[in-house]
Amino acid sequence: MSNAAQTLDLDDAAARPAERGGNSDASAQEVAPSRARVTALRKLVREPLLHFLVLGGLIFAADSVLHPPASNEKVITVSKALRQSFIDNFDEDKQRTPSSADLQKMIDAWVASEILYREGKALGVDRGDEMIRDRVAFKLQLLIFDQVRVPEPTEAQLRAWFADNHARFDAPERVSFFMTPATDEATARQQLEDIRGQRESEELRDQTRVILGRPVASLAGGYGEGFRDGLLKMPTGDWSLLQSNDGWHVVRLDAREPGTPAKLEDVRDEAAKIWHTDETRRQAWDAVTRLKANYTIRYEP
Repeated sequence: MSNAAQTLDLDDAAARPAERGGNSDASAQEVAPSRARVTALRKLVREPLLHFLVLGGLIFAADSVLHPPASNEKVITVSKALRQSFIDNFDEDKQRTPSSADLQKMIDAWVASEILYREGKALGVDRGDEMIRDRVAFKLQLLIFDQVRVPEPTEAQLRAWFADNHARFDAPERVSFFMTPATDEATARQQLEDIRGQRESEELRDQTRVILGRPVASLAGGYGEGFRDGLLKMPTGDWSLLQSNDGWHVVRLDAREPGTPAKLEDVRDEAAKIWHTDETRRQAWDAVTRLKANYTIRYEP
């Protein structure tokens, strides 16, 4: 049927309600919307995009009937890369390569493992098993990281990143000090008197530790904030009592070295490597975040 004929039919269809209904108001109200729908339909029929979509759908449907997709669950592919990995990992010392029989044994073992994994997953034996869950998640994580390609940073990128992360390269402030083993407060006070009077026992001298070049930033985590603050207030060379997380000590501050800020020029290679690692992690996490957008996260009360 030609376009002209189609247009005529649509116009006639729009006119028939008016012919049946006469000149009543109800008929007039029906005619106006009907003509609007017909006009919209006529435009849609003439739209090339619609023709393309319909034709594409027909081709896809015919192809699906003629060439049904294979069931991936029942297809196990032993790729060339997989076989090469068996060869590469056969002998760590590379003294010999596997024979055909050796290679076939490794392939058979891998195929058996793959079959058991798929069958077990189909039966749901992986559900609730945190070890399997974590291993699968870790493998996907490695695949995501492997897809990330990070170019070398520009000078501006590296300098901006270094300005935000220079503390990772700065030489920290450090302290060196002596400390006796942890004990109760009364015993520590007696030890302090003995040390000041040079009457300490040989056993106490042997048990007294020397801590060299300890970063100040690590003192609170190892001994407590009170110990750190007290040590930094002590004059060098004096013995004093300090309480740590473990108990009381007799402590002498021996040396204190100020920290020094790093310069990009001195650590450029190391900074570029760490920037690359950070950027790779950022892009990988962005990929996980995009996957997360496909899920709804519910928190049970």
